[in-house]
Amino acid sequence: MREFEDLTSLETVDTFIQNSELSFLYISKNNCSVCHGLLPQVQALMEKYPNIRLGHVNVDTVEEIVGRFNIFTVPVLLLFVNGKEYIREARIVHMDLFEQKIDKIYENVVGS
Repeated sequence: MREFEDLTSLETVDTFIQNSELSFLYISKNNCSVCHGLLPQVQALMEKYPNIRLGHVNVDTVEEIVGRFNIFTVPVLLLFVNGKEYIREARIVHMDLFEQKIDKIYENVVGS
């Protein structure tokens, strides 16, 4: 399974997003059962998309992320294309619909 890069400051998050054509953030927090249960499913799905750079942010470590991305609940899944947010999913994520959304964007950016 592909590993997520741990991002431990708002600056590293911004740099991560700006330096990648396709970047994905998984935002979670300690003691969140939904966060911990969803992460392996997202990791498995991301195997299909080798050109998406993967980052993980823990809200307990980077508290400013809440204000920066208007986060009201966790987990939050964000996909960026050239620094712009294209997909946002939060809390309860329907993996099949999420995959369809990523497929469309991935095909348009990377090609078949």
